[in-house]
Amino acid sequence: MIFLQSGLLDWWWLLIVGIAALLIGAAFLFLMMHLFGKGKITSATKESKQILRDAEVKAERIAKNAQIDAKQATFEMKQQAQNEIRQMKQEAQLQQSKLDAREDAIDARDNALLAKENALDQKNDVLNRKIAENDKKSKELDEKIDGILAELEKVSGMSVKEAHDEIMKRVESKMQVEIAQFIKNAEDEANDTAEAKARDLLSLACDKYAQDVVTERSVAVIALPTDELKGRIIGREGRNIRVLEQTLGVDLVVDDTPEVITVSCFNPIRREIAKRTLEILVKDGRIQPGRIEEVAAKCKADVDNDCFKAGQDAVNRLGLVRMNRDLIALLGKLKYRTSFGQNVLEHSIEVGYLCGIMAAELGLDQNLARRAGLLHDIGKAVDYEQEGSHASLGASIARKYGENDVVINSIEAHHGDVPCTSVIAHLVIAADTLSAARPGARSETLETYTKRITQLEDIAKEFDGVQQAYAVQAGREIRVMVIPEKVSDAEAVKMAQQMREKIENTMTYPGTIKVSIIREYRAVETAK
Repeated sequence: MIFLQSGLLDWWWLLIVGIAALLIGAAFLFLMMHLFGKGKITSATKESKQILRDAEVKAERIAKNAQIDAKQATFEMKQQAQNEIRQMKQEAQLQQSKLDAREDAIDARDNALLAKENALDQKNDVLNRKIAENDKKSKELDEKIDGILAELEKVSGMSVKEAHDEIMKRVESKMQVEIAQFIKNAEDEANDTAEAKARDLLSLACDKYAQDVVTERSVAVIALPTDELKGRIIGREGRNIRVLEQTLGVDLVVDDTPEVITVSCFNPIRREIAKRTLEILVKDGRIQPGRIEEVAAKCKADVDNDCFKAGQDAVNRLGLVRMNRDLIALLGKLKYRTSFGQNVLEHSIEVGYLCGIMAAELGLDQNLARRAGLLHDIGKAVDYEQEGSHASLGASIARKYGENDVVINSIEAHHGDVPCTSVIAHLVIAADTLSAARPGARSETLETYTKRITQLEDIAKEFDGVQQAYAVQAGREIRVMVIPEKVSDAEAVKMAQQMREKIENTMTYPGTIKVSIIREYRAVETAK
Protein backbone atom coordinates (compact mmCIF):
# COMPACT_ATOMS: atom_id res chain seq x y z
CA MET A 1 0.00 0.00 0.00
CA ILE A 2 2.84 2.33 0.92
CA PHE A 3 4.63 1.24 -2.24
CA LEU A 4 1.50 2.03 -4.26
CA GLN A 5 1.14 5.46 -2.70
CA SER A 6 4.80 6.31 -3.31
CA GLY A 7 4.38 5.32 -6.98
CA LEU A 8 1.40 7.60 -7.43
CA LEU A 9 3.30 10.48 -5.85
CA ASP A 10 6.18 10.02 -8.26
CA TRP A 11 3.81 10.05 -11.23
CA TRP A 12 2.18 13.28 -10.05
CA TRP A 13 5.57 14.89 -9.54
CA LEU A 14 6.65 13.93 -12.95
CA LEU A 15 3.42 15.33 -14.40
CA ILE A 16 3.79 18.59 -12.49
CA VAL A 17 7.44 18.93 -13.47
CA GLY A 18 6.56 18.25 -17.14
CA ILE A 19 3.79 20.81 -17.09
CA ALA A 20 6.01 23.37 -15.41
CA ALA A 21 8.77 22.73 -17.93
CA LEU A 22 6.30 23.08 -20.76
CA LEU A 23 5.02 26.37 -19.41
CA ILE A 24 8.54 27.69 -18.89
CA GLY A 25 9.46 26.70 -22.48
CA ALA A 26 6.32 28.33 -23.89
CA ALA A 27 6.98 31.50 -21.94
CA PHE A 28 10.56 31.58 -23.16
CA LEU A 29 9.44 30.97 -26.70
CA PHE A 30 6.84 33.76 -26.48
CA LEU A 31 9.42 36.10 -25.05
CA MET A 32 11.88 35.35 -27.81
CA MET A 33 9.26 35.78 -30.53
CA HIS A 34 8.11 39.06 -29.03
CA LEU A 35 11.63 40.40 -28.94
CA PHE A 36 12.40 39.24 -32.52
CA GLY A 37 9.11 40.61 -34.03
CA LYS A 38 9.59 43.99 -32.42
CA GLY A 39 13.00 44.38 -34.07
CA LYS A 40 11.67 43.37 -37.43
CA ILE A 41 8.77 45.80 -37.22
CA THR A 42 11.18 48.59 -36.39
CA SER A 43 13.28 47.74 -39.42
CA ALA A 44 10.20 47.56 -41.66
CA THR A 45 9.05 50.92 -40.40
CA LYS A 46 12.35 52.47 -41.32
CA GLU A 47 12.28 50.92 -44.80
CA SER A 48 8.72 52.08 -45.43
CA LYS A 49 9.63 55.60 -44.44
CA GLN A 50 12.57 55.52 -46.86
CA ILE A 51 10.36 54.12 -49.64
CA LEU A 52 7.79 56.83 -48.99
CA ARG A 53 10.47 59.52 -49.19
CA ASP A 54 11.77 58.03 -52.49
CA ALA A 55 8.23 57.84 -53.88
CA GLU A 56 7.60 61.45 -52.99
CA VAL A 57 10.81 62.45 -54.77
CA LYS A 58 9.89 60.42 -57.86
CA ALA A 59 6.33 61.74 -57.86
CA GLU A 60 7.61 65.28 -57.66
CA ARG A 61 10.04 64.61 -60.51
CA ILE A 62 7.27 62.95 -62.63
CA ALA A 63 4.93 65.87 -61.98
CA LYS A 64 7.60 68.32 -63.09
CA ASN A 65 8.26 66.27 -66.25
CA ALA A 66 4.50 66.06 -66.97
CA GLN A 67 4.20 69.83 -66.63
CA ILE A 68 7.08 70.28 -69.02
CA ASP A 69 5.58 67.78 -71.54
CA ALA A 70 2.14 69.41 -71.28
CA LYS A 71 3.63 72.83 -71.93
CA GLN A 72 5.56 71.42 -74.90
CA ALA A 73 2.43 69.69 -76.34
CA THR A 74 0.36 72.83 -75.82
CA PHE A 75 2.98 74.87 -77.64
CA GLU A 76 3.13 72.40 -80.54
CA MET A 77 -0.68 72.25 -80.83
CA LYS A 78 -0.82 76.02 -80.80
CA GLN A 79 1.81 76.16 -83.56
CA GLN A 80 -0.07 73.54 -85.63
CA ALA A 81 -3.36 75.38 -85.18
CA GLN A 82 -1.73 78.64 -86.27
CA ASN A 83 -0.27 76.90 -89.36
CA GLU A 84 -3.64 75.40 -90.27
CA ILE A 85 -5.38 78.74 -89.79
CA ARG A 86 -2.72 80.40 -91.98
CA GLN A 87 -3.18 77.70 -94.71
CA MET A 88 -6.98 77.99 -94.56
CA LYS A 89 -6.70 81.75 -94.96
CA GLN A 90 -4.47 81.26 -98.02
CA GLU A 91 -6.90 78.76 -99.56
CA ALA A 92 -9.83 81.05 -98.82
CA GLN A 93 -7.99 83.92 -100.51
CA LEU A 94 -7.26 81.67 -103.54
CA GLN A 95 -10.91 80.59 -103.78
CA GLN A 96 -12.01 84.19 -103.46
CA SER A 97 -9.64 85.13 -106.29
CA LYS A 98 -11.09 82.39 -108.49
CA LEU A 99 -14.63 83.42 -107.65
CA ASP A 100 -13.78 87.03 -108.46
CA ALA A 101 -12.27 85.95 -111.80
CA ARG A 102 -15.30 83.79 -112.63
CA GLU A 103 -17.63 86.61 -111.67
CA ASP A 104 -15.70 88.94 -113.97
CA ALA A 105 -15.95 86.37 -116.81
CA ILE A 106 -19.68 85.98 -116.24
CA ASP A 107 -20.12 89.73 -116.28
CA ALA A 108 -18.16 89.92 -119.54
CA ARG A 109 -20.25 87.12 -121.05
CA ASP A 110 -23.45 88.82 -119.94
CA ASN A 111 -22.29 92.03 -121.57
CA ALA A 112 -21.43 90.14 -124.79
CA LEU A 113 -24.81 88.39 -124.81
CA LEU A 114 -26.56 91.66 -124.20
CA ALA A 115 -24.67 93.19 -127.12
CA LYS A 116 -25.60 90.24 -129.36
CA GLU A 117 -29.21 90.48 -128.23
CA ASN A 118 -29.27 94.16 -129.14
CA ALA A 119 -27.70 93.36 -132.52
CA LEU A 120 -30.26 90.61 -133.15
CA ASP A 121 -33.08 92.95 -132.22
CA GLN A 122 -31.77 95.45 -134.73
CA LYS A 123 -31.48 92.77 -137.43
CA ASN A 124 -34.96 91.53 -136.59
CA ASP A 125 -36.33 95.03 -137.01
CA VAL A 126 -34.58 95.30 -140.39
CA LEU A 127 -35.95 91.90 -141.47
CA ASN A 128 -39.46 92.83 -140.40
CA ARG A 129 -39.26 96.00 -142.45
CA LYS A 130 -37.97 94.02 -145.46
CA ILE A 131 -40.73 91.40 -145.04
CA ALA A 132 -43.32 94.13 -144.95
CA GLU A 133 -41.81 95.68 -148.08
CA ASN A 134 -41.71 92.26 -149.82
CA ASP A 135 -45.31 91.57 -148.88
CA LYS A 136 -46.30 94.90 -150.33
CA LYS A 137 -44.32 94.25 -153.51
CA SER A 138 -45.72 90.70 -153.76
CA LYS A 139 -49.24 92.03 -153.45
CA GLU A 140 -48.56 94.61 -156.14
CA LEU A 141 -46.98 91.89 -158.34
CA ASP A 142 -49.98 89.59 -157.86
CA GLU A 143 -52.28 92.43 -158.90
CA LYS A 144 -50.17 93.05 -162.00
CA ILE A 145 -50.11 89.29 -162.83
CA ASP A 146 -53.88 89.10 -162.44
CA GLY A 147 -54.23 92.04 -164.77
CA ILE A 148 -51.86 90.50 -167.32
CA LEU A 149 -53.67 87.15 -167.13
CA ALA A 150 -57.01 88.84 -167.62
CA GLU A 151 -55.60 90.67 -170.62
CA LEU A 152 -54.12 87.40 -172.00
CA GLU A 153 -57.41 85.57 -171.54
CA LYS A 154 -59.17 88.38 -173.39
CA VAL A 155 -56.64 88.30 -176.24
CA SER A 156 -56.18 84.49 -176.56
CA GLY A 157 -59.71 83.44 -175.82
CA MET A 158 -58.42 80.73 -173.39
CA SER A 159 -58.71 80.47 -169.64
CA VAL A 160 -55.67 80.12 -167.40
CA LYS A 161 -56.43 76.44 -166.72
CA GLU A 162 -56.79 75.70 -170.45
CA ALA A 163 -53.52 77.46 -171.20
CA HIS A 164 -51.81 75.58 -168.33
CA ASP A 165 -53.07 72.23 -169.62
CA GLU A 166 -51.94 73.03 -173.17
CA ILE A 167 -48.47 74.03 -172.02
CA MET A 168 -48.12 70.94 -169.81
CA LYS A 169 -49.23 68.73 -172.69
CA ARG A 170 -46.62 70.19 -175.01
CA VAL A 171 -43.91 69.99 -172.34
CA GLU A 172 -44.82 66.38 -171.52
CA SER A 173 -44.67 65.39 -175.19
CA LYS A 174 -41.33 67.12 -175.60
CA MET A 175 -39.95 65.63 -172.37
CA GLN A 176 -40.99 62.11 -173.37
CA VAL A 177 -38.95 62.42 -176.55
CA GLU A 178 -35.99 63.85 -174.63
CA ILE A 179 -36.26 61.19 -171.89
CA ALA A 180 -36.43 58.41 -174.47
CA GLN A 181 -33.39 59.85 -176.24
CA PHE A 182 -31.56 60.20 -172.92
CA ILE A 183 -32.38 56.60 -172.00
CA LYS A 184 -31.14 55.42 -175.40
CA ASN A 185 -27.87 57.35 -175.05
CA ALA A 186 -27.38 56.09 -171.47
CA GLU A 187 -28.06 52.50 -172.48
CA ASP A 188 -25.70 52.79 -175.45
CA GLU A 189 -22.98 54.18 -173.21
CA ALA A 190 -23.59 51.54 -170.54
CA ASN A 191 -23.61 48.79 -173.14
CA ASP A 192 -20.33 50.05 -174.60
CA THR A 193 -18.58 49.73 -171.23
CA ALA A 194 -20.50 47.36 -168.97
CA GLU A 195 -21.20 44.72 -171.60
CA ALA A 196 -17.55 44.55 -172.63
CA LYS A 197 -16.39 44.25 -169.01
CA ALA A 198 -19.04 41.68 -168.17
CA ARG A 199 -18.19 39.68 -171.28
CA ASP A 200 -14.50 39.70 -170.36
CA LEU A 201 -15.27 38.67 -166.78
CA LEU A 202 -17.62 35.84 -167.74
CA SER A 203 -15.29 34.67 -170.50
CA LEU A 204 -12.43 34.55 -168.03
CA ALA A 205 -14.56 32.56 -165.59
CA CYS A 206 -15.61 30.10 -168.30
CA ASP A 207 -12.04 29.71 -169.55
CA LYS A 208 -10.76 28.93 -166.06
CA TYR A 209 -13.39 26.28 -165.33
CA ALA A 210 -14.52 23.33 -167.42
CA GLN A 211 -16.94 20.66 -166.21
CA ASP A 212 -18.18 17.52 -167.94
CA VAL A 213 -21.95 17.18 -167.69
CA VAL A 214 -23.96 14.00 -168.11
CA THR A 215 -27.71 14.31 -168.43
CA GLU A 216 -29.41 12.58 -165.49
CA ARG A 217 -32.55 10.47 -165.62
CA SER A 218 -35.52 10.78 -163.34
CA VAL A 219 -36.18 7.03 -163.31
CA ALA A 220 -34.00 4.02 -162.54
CA VAL A 221 -33.99 0.90 -164.70
CA ILE A 222 -32.92 -2.45 -163.22
CA ALA A 223 -31.60 -5.06 -165.64
CA LEU A 224 -32.66 -8.67 -164.92
CA PRO A 225 -30.77 -11.80 -166.02
CA THR A 226 -34.03 -13.48 -166.99
CA ASP A 227 -37.73 -12.65 -167.02
CA GLU A 228 -38.30 -15.36 -164.42
CA LEU A 229 -37.03 -12.99 -161.76
CA LYS A 230 -40.02 -10.71 -162.40
CA GLY A 231 -42.29 -13.34 -160.89
CA ARG A 232 -40.01 -13.82 -157.89
CA ILE A 233 -39.88 -10.05 -157.35
CA ILE A 234 -43.68 -9.87 -157.50
CA GLY A 235 -43.97 -12.88 -155.17
CA ARG A 236 -46.95 -15.01 -154.30
CA GLU A 237 -50.08 -12.87 -154.60
CA GLY A 238 -47.88 -9.79 -154.97
CA ARG A 239 -46.46 -10.10 -151.45
CA ASN A 240 -42.83 -9.29 -152.31
CA ILE A 241 -43.57 -6.29 -154.52
CA ARG A 242 -45.89 -4.82 -151.88
CA VAL A 243 -43.17 -5.15 -149.24
CA LEU A 244 -40.68 -3.58 -151.64
CA GLU A 245 -42.91 -0.60 -152.41
CA GLN A 246 -43.91 -0.06 -148.77
CA THR A 247 -40.37 -0.41 -147.41
CA LEU A 248 -38.65 1.65 -150.11
CA GLY A 249 -41.43 4.18 -150.77
CA VAL A 250 -41.24 3.82 -154.57
CA ASP A 251 -43.35 2.53 -157.44
CA LEU A 252 -42.07 -0.57 -159.27
CA VAL A 253 -43.17 -0.80 -162.90
CA VAL A 254 -43.17 -4.40 -164.16
CA ASP A 255 -44.33 -4.35 -167.79
CA ASP A 256 -43.77 -6.31 -170.97
CA THR A 257 -40.31 -4.89 -171.52
CA PRO A 258 -38.03 -7.95 -171.44
CA GLU A 259 -35.55 -8.36 -168.57
CA VAL A 260 -36.21 -4.87 -167.15
CA ILE A 261 -37.91 -3.44 -164.06
CA THR A 262 -38.38 0.34 -163.73
CA VAL A 263 -38.20 2.21 -160.41
CA SER A 264 -40.25 5.41 -160.38
CA CYS A 265 -40.17 7.93 -157.50
CA PHE A 266 -40.12 11.71 -157.14
CA ASN A 267 -37.64 11.37 -154.23
CA PRO A 268 -34.17 10.77 -155.73
CA ILE A 269 -32.75 9.37 -152.48
CA ARG A 270 -35.46 6.74 -152.16
CA ARG A 271 -35.07 5.94 -155.85
CA GLU A 272 -31.34 5.32 -155.41
CA ILE A 273 -31.94 3.16 -152.30
CA ALA A 274 -34.53 1.12 -154.22
CA LYS A 275 -32.17 0.70 -157.18
CA ARG A 276 -29.35 -0.61 -154.99
CA THR A 277 -31.71 -2.86 -153.02
CA LEU A 278 -33.12 -4.49 -156.15
CA GLU A 279 -29.66 -4.98 -157.66
CA ILE A 280 -28.48 -6.79 -154.50
CA LEU A 281 -31.65 -8.92 -154.30
CA VAL A 282 -31.42 -9.87 -157.98
CA LYS A 283 -27.76 -10.79 -157.61
CA ASP A 284 -28.33 -12.69 -154.35
CA GLY A 285 -31.48 -14.47 -155.49
CA ARG A 286 -33.08 -14.55 -152.02
CA ILE A 287 -36.19 -12.41 -152.41
CA GLN A 288 -38.46 -12.55 -149.37
CA PRO A 289 -39.93 -9.94 -146.98
CA GLY A 290 -37.35 -10.39 -144.21
CA ARG A 291 -34.44 -10.25 -146.64
CA ILE A 292 -35.95 -7.22 -148.41
CA GLU A 293 -36.11 -5.20 -145.18
CA GLU A 294 -32.56 -6.21 -144.21
CA VAL A 295 -31.06 -5.23 -147.57
CA ALA A 296 -33.10 -1.99 -147.70
CA ALA A 297 -31.76 -0.91 -144.29
CA LYS A 298 -28.18 -1.63 -145.37
CA CYS A 299 -28.60 0.26 -148.65
CA LYS A 300 -30.11 3.24 -146.83
CA ALA A 301 -27.08 3.41 -144.53
CA ASP A 302 -24.77 3.13 -147.57
CA VAL A 303 -26.58 5.93 -149.42
CA ASP A 304 -26.46 8.19 -146.34
CA ASN A 305 -22.72 7.54 -146.07
CA ASP A 306 -22.27 8.22 -149.80
CA CYS A 307 -24.20 11.49 -149.43
CA PHE A 308 -21.87 12.67 -146.68
CA LYS A 309 -18.79 11.66 -148.69
CA ALA A 310 -20.13 13.46 -151.77
CA GLY A 311 -20.83 16.60 -149.73
CA GLN A 312 -17.40 16.48 -148.08
CA ASP A 313 -15.75 15.99 -151.47
CA ALA A 314 -17.58 19.05 -152.84
CA VAL A 315 -16.47 21.13 -149.85
CA ASN A 316 -12.87 19.96 -150.26
CA ARG A 317 -12.86 20.66 -154.00
CA LEU A 318 -13.77 24.28 -153.33
CA GLY A 319 -11.32 24.58 -150.43
CA LEU A 320 -13.94 25.50 -147.83
CA VAL A 321 -13.62 24.92 -144.08
CA ARG A 322 -15.77 24.79 -140.94
CA MET A 323 -19.08 23.59 -142.33
CA ASN A 324 -21.66 21.77 -140.19
CA ARG A 325 -21.74 17.98 -140.72
CA ASP A 326 -25.52 17.92 -141.14
CA LEU A 327 -25.25 20.67 -143.75
CA ILE A 328 -22.57 18.65 -145.57
CA ALA A 329 -24.89 15.61 -145.56
CA LEU A 330 -27.72 17.71 -147.04
CA LEU A 331 -25.31 19.03 -149.67
CA GLY A 332 -24.38 15.45 -150.60
CA LYS A 333 -28.05 14.62 -151.23
CA LEU A 334 -27.92 16.95 -154.22
CA LYS A 335 -25.83 14.25 -155.92
CA TYR A 336 -29.08 12.38 -156.57
CA ARG A 337 -31.10 15.51 -157.47
CA THR A 338 -31.47 16.79 -161.03
CA SER A 339 -32.83 19.98 -162.58
CA PHE A 340 -33.76 19.79 -166.26
CA GLY A 341 -31.44 16.79 -166.50
CA GLN A 342 -28.48 18.60 -164.86
CA ASN A 343 -26.99 17.12 -161.68
CA VAL A 344 -27.62 19.71 -158.95
CA LEU A 345 -24.48 18.92 -156.92
CA GLU A 346 -22.20 19.32 -159.95
CA HIS A 347 -24.14 22.47 -160.87
CA SER A 348 -23.60 23.84 -157.34
CA ILE A 349 -19.87 23.09 -157.49
CA GLU A 350 -19.69 24.79 -160.87
CA VAL A 351 -21.51 27.86 -159.54
CA GLY A 352 -19.13 27.93 -156.56
CA TYR A 353 -16.08 27.88 -158.85
CA LEU A 354 -17.49 30.60 -161.11
CA CYS A 355 -18.36 32.80 -158.11
CA GLY A 356 -14.85 32.41 -156.74
CA ILE A 357 -13.25 33.32 -160.07
CA MET A 358 -15.42 36.41 -160.55
CA ALA A 359 -14.94 37.46 -156.92
CA ALA A 360 -11.16 37.28 -157.36
CA GLU A 361 -11.37 39.55 -160.41
CA LEU A 362 -13.48 42.05 -158.44
CA GLY A 363 -11.31 41.94 -155.32
CA LEU A 364 -13.96 40.29 -153.12
CA ASP A 365 -13.75 37.44 -150.59
CA GLN A 366 -13.25 34.31 -152.75
CA ASN A 367 -14.02 31.79 -150.00
CA LEU A 368 -17.27 33.55 -149.08
CA ALA A 369 -18.29 33.73 -152.75
CA ARG A 370 -17.53 30.02 -153.28
CA ARG A 371 -19.47 29.12 -150.14
CA ALA A 372 -22.50 31.12 -151.31
CA GLY A 373 -22.32 29.56 -154.78
CA LEU A 374 -22.00 26.02 -153.44
CA LEU A 375 -24.96 26.38 -151.06
CA HIS A 376 -27.27 28.40 -153.34
CA ASP A 377 -29.40 25.34 -154.24
CA ILE A 378 -29.22 23.58 -150.84
CA GLY A 379 -33.01 23.92 -150.56
CA LYS A 380 -33.41 21.38 -153.37
CA ALA A 381 -32.23 18.69 -150.94
CA VAL A 382 -35.54 19.01 -149.04
CA ASP A 383 -37.99 20.76 -151.41
CA TYR A 384 -39.62 17.43 -152.32
CA GLU A 385 -40.38 16.83 -148.61
CA GLN A 386 -41.31 20.35 -147.40
CA GLU A 387 -43.51 23.10 -148.78
CA GLY A 388 -41.97 26.29 -150.13
CA SER A 389 -39.54 27.37 -152.83
CA HIS A 390 -36.07 25.90 -152.73
CA ALA A 391 -34.64 29.43 -152.29
CA SER A 392 -36.60 30.14 -149.09
CA LEU A 393 -36.03 26.60 -147.78
CA GLY A 394 -32.31 26.90 -148.47
CA ALA A 395 -32.12 30.24 -146.63
CA SER A 396 -33.85 28.67 -143.62
CA ILE A 397 -31.37 25.77 -143.64
CA ALA A 398 -28.36 28.10 -143.88
CA ARG A 399 -29.75 30.26 -141.08
CA LYS A 400 -30.30 27.15 -138.93
CA TYR A 401 -26.68 26.05 -139.27
CA GLY A 402 -25.23 29.52 -138.60
CA GLU A 403 -24.05 30.54 -142.06
CA ASN A 404 -22.95 34.10 -142.88
CA ASP A 405 -25.66 36.68 -143.63
CA VAL A 406 -24.16 37.20 -147.11
CA VAL A 407 -24.54 33.46 -147.83
CA ILE A 408 -28.14 33.46 -146.54
CA ASN A 409 -29.10 36.45 -148.70
CA SER A 410 -27.36 34.95 -151.75
CA ILE A 411 -29.40 31.75 -151.36
CA GLU A 412 -32.70 33.57 -150.81
CA ALA A 413 -32.18 36.14 -153.59
CA HIS A 414 -30.74 34.02 -156.40
CA HIS A 415 -34.19 33.75 -158.05
CA GLY A 416 -35.28 37.30 -157.24
CA ASP A 417 -37.54 36.43 -154.29
CA VAL A 418 -35.85 39.10 -152.14
CA PRO A 419 -33.49 41.98 -153.03
CA CYS A 420 -29.74 41.36 -153.12
CA THR A 421 -27.85 43.02 -150.28
CA SER A 422 -24.28 42.32 -151.45
CA VAL A 423 -22.20 42.08 -154.60
CA ILE A 424 -21.63 38.37 -153.93
CA ALA A 425 -25.39 37.77 -154.18
CA HIS A 426 -25.32 39.27 -157.68
CA LEU A 427 -22.33 37.07 -158.56
CA VAL A 428 -24.30 33.98 -157.47
CA ILE A 429 -27.16 34.98 -159.78
CA ALA A 430 -24.74 35.49 -162.68
CA ALA A 431 -22.90 32.22 -162.04
CA ASP A 432 -26.17 30.29 -161.65
CA THR A 433 -27.45 31.68 -164.95
CA LEU A 434 -24.12 31.01 -166.67
CA SER A 435 -23.99 27.41 -165.45
CA ALA A 436 -27.60 26.69 -166.40
CA ALA A 437 -27.67 28.50 -169.74
CA ARG A 438 -24.53 27.21 -171.40
CA PRO A 439 -25.19 24.76 -174.25
CA GLY A 440 -25.70 21.17 -173.12
CA ALA A 441 -26.03 21.97 -169.43
CA ARG A 442 -29.78 21.47 -169.23
CA SER A 443 -32.49 19.96 -171.33
CA GLU A 444 -36.02 21.30 -171.69
CA THR A 445 -39.22 19.39 -172.40
CA LEU A 446 -41.20 20.20 -175.53
CA GLU A 447 -44.21 21.26 -173.49
CA THR A 448 -42.17 23.70 -171.37
CA TYR A 449 -40.42 25.09 -174.44
CA THR A 450 -43.69 25.68 -176.32
CA LYS A 451 -45.27 27.35 -173.29
CA ARG A 452 -42.29 29.68 -172.86
CA ILE A 453 -42.27 30.70 -176.54
CA THR A 454 -46.02 31.40 -176.52
CA GLN A 455 -45.80 33.45 -173.31
CA LEU A 456 -42.93 35.49 -174.75
CA GLU A 457 -44.88 36.39 -177.91
CA ASP A 458 -48.03 37.19 -175.90
CA ILE A 459 -46.12 39.65 -173.70
CA ALA A 460 -44.80 41.48 -176.76
CA LYS A 461 -48.26 41.71 -178.37
CA GLU A 462 -49.75 43.36 -175.27
CA PHE A 463 -48.04 46.69 -176.05
CA ASP A 464 -49.90 49.34 -178.03
CA GLY A 465 -48.59 49.85 -181.56
CA VAL A 466 -47.22 46.29 -181.98
CA GLN A 467 -48.04 44.82 -185.37
CA GLN A 468 -46.48 41.37 -184.99
CA ALA A 469 -44.06 39.54 -182.69
CA TYR A 470 -41.88 36.47 -183.32
CA ALA A 471 -39.77 34.45 -180.88
CA VAL A 472 -36.60 33.24 -182.63
CA GLN A 473 -33.39 31.42 -181.72
CA ALA A 474 -35.17 28.95 -179.42
CA GLY A 475 -36.76 31.75 -177.42
CA ARG A 476 -33.56 33.68 -176.80
CA GLU A 477 -34.71 36.65 -178.91
CA ILE A 478 -38.08 38.33 -179.48
CA ARG A 479 -38.47 40.40 -182.65
CA VAL A 480 -41.30 42.93 -182.52
CA MET A 481 -42.68 44.71 -185.59
CA VAL A 482 -44.31 48.06 -184.69
CA ILE A 483 -46.61 50.37 -186.66
CA PRO A 484 -44.48 53.40 -187.66
CA GLU A 485 -47.43 55.82 -187.55
CA LYS A 486 -48.08 54.97 -183.87
CA VAL A 487 -44.56 54.43 -182.55
CA SER A 488 -41.71 56.90 -183.08
CA ASP A 489 -38.01 56.04 -182.91
CA ALA A 490 -37.72 57.43 -179.38
CA GLU A 491 -40.86 55.59 -178.28
CA ALA A 492 -39.45 52.36 -179.76
CA VAL A 493 -36.47 52.64 -177.40
CA LYS A 494 -38.79 53.19 -174.44
CA MET A 495 -41.00 50.25 -175.53
CA ALA A 496 -37.98 47.94 -175.69
CA GLN A 497 -37.03 48.90 -172.14
CA GLN A 498 -40.57 48.38 -170.81
CA MET A 499 -40.85 45.04 -172.63
CA ARG A 500 -37.55 43.89 -171.14
CA GLU A 501 -38.72 44.79 -167.62
CA LYS A 502 -42.02 42.94 -168.08
CA ILE A 503 -40.27 39.81 -169.36
CA GLU A 504 -37.90 39.87 -166.37
CA ASN A 505 -40.76 40.29 -163.89
CA THR A 506 -43.22 37.74 -165.31
CA MET A 507 -41.17 34.96 -166.91
CA THR A 508 -38.73 32.29 -165.75
CA TYR A 509 -36.15 31.40 -168.39
CA PRO A 510 -32.54 30.24 -168.70
CA GLY A 511 -29.92 32.65 -169.96
CA THR A 512 -30.92 35.96 -171.55
CA ILE A 513 -33.60 37.13 -173.99
CA LYS A 514 -32.83 39.82 -176.55
CA VAL A 515 -35.65 42.28 -177.32
CA SER A 516 -35.51 43.76 -180.85
CA ILE A 517 -38.00 46.50 -181.86
CA ILE A 518 -38.20 46.88 -185.65
CA ARG A 519 -39.78 50.10 -187.02
CA GLU A 520 -39.91 50.33 -190.80
CA TYR A 521 -41.51 53.16 -192.74
CA ARG A 522 -42.09 52.68 -196.47
CA ALA A 523 -43.09 55.41 -198.92
CA VAL A 524 -44.35 54.02 -202.25
CA GLU A 525 -45.28 56.01 -205.33
CA THR A 526 -46.12 54.77 -208.83
CA ALA A 527 -44.82 56.65 -211.81
CA LYS A 528 -47.13 56.63 -214.83
